[in-house]
Amino acid sequence: MILGSQWRFTTIPHFAFGAEKGYDFKSLVASYEGIASVTSGLGNSPALVLNADFRPLSYFPLSLWAWQDTIKAVFLGRVNVVSEYDTVVHSPSFEIKLPSVISLKKFAPMDRSPAFTRFNVFLRDTFTCQYCNVNQSANDLTFDHVVPRSRGGRTTWDNVTAACSSCNLRKSNRTPKQAGMALQRLPRRPSAPQLQDAGRAFPPNYLHESWRDFLYWDSELDPW
Repeated sequence: MILGSQWRFTTIPHFAFGAEKGYDFKSLVASYEGIASVTSGLGNSPALVLNADFRPLSYFPLSLWAWQDTIKAVFLGRVNVVSEYDTVVHSPSFEIKLPSVISLKKFAPMDRSPAFTRFNVFLRDTFTCQYCNVNQSANDLTFDHVVPRSRGGRTTWDNVTAACSSCNLRKSNRTPKQAGMALQRLPRRPSAPQLQDAGRAFPPNYLHESWRDFLYWDSELDPW
């Protein structure tokens, strides 16, 4: 299969890395940037991105890069290849296995103050209505002001919580006490590590075998 004029993709048991052969990485990157389309097979070959401490940059959503971005980062010397797929990308003069796990060469500090977004509120609250304690999909959750805005409540971490539509409608323009509805927990501003820990409870539907050593999903351990 030919993509553009330089690259084709196959599955072979060996690989040779450009640096070992003394190839000019700038010209390789230029050739790479000529790729204009992606096959369905290669579209399913993302790389798990780890920080320099070998922890994922993000658990939920899981930090994954498309194979194009991964190869470019390898060429530019920004990442280390930790594990590889069997699929190989090669030009007329060089070939490399598609990386399945990469790590940044420079540590990327984690933002200690997560962005105040609807998604992060739902993640903090583990996608659970904080009134009826029923787990919901993101599409079925709403953004509830504990103290209604009409009563001076602000749109902040400490006054916003996840609620299902039924509970939000029942609570209406009242405080939880006025509505007779107890919160499962008081809303608080989370730290980045706390959101990461919350994300670990939601593993993706697909995990490549090479990723498993770097993902510590909550699971029951066998007794010993």
